[in-house]
Amino acid sequence: MPTAPLVRLYDADFLADLSRRAATAPRRRLNANLHDSTSEPCQRIFNALCPDSYVQAHRHLHPDKSETVLVLRGRFGLVCFDDAGTPVETHLLRPLQTATVPSGVWHAWFALDPDSVFFEAKAGPYLPLAPEERAPFAPPEGSPDAPAYLARLKSLVLDADRL
Repeated sequence: MPTAPLVRLYDADFLADLSRRAATAPRRRLNANLHDSTSEPCQRIFNALCPDSYVQAHRHLHPDKSETVLVLRGRFGLVCFDDAGTPVETHLLRPLQTATVPSGVWHAWFALDPDSVFFEAKAGPYLPLAPEERAPFAPPEGSPDAPAYLARLKSLVLDADRL
């Protein structure tokens, strides 16, 4: 009887397939969890996003919920905000760049290129965002205002990168 391998390997074909599936997903993004349960103490996730996928700006209030992201394919924008919703930092992340967003910081991630994938690690267990963790200054996902807001965030990152 064959046994399951002890080590799971993830390669360029895996990332390409994840990107292809994200492009056909309703939210235009898809994650692949490496952890077996949302209750595990370390959440490890591949995230594939299309450039038109919108994730509402948010923060994680639990002190253990900082996010560390490693870009594997494509480019991502990251914008951090103050409590009023004013952008205070912008970052353009390319493959093999890593960023850590501390808990409590308002932030938004978005893909700038097709087939963009990042790897994320954060403390578990998984906790869905509470209402007070969703930015009141950013349109909710699915809002008619979301595409224009996303375009504005992309402009902030790309314009800052040109300087």
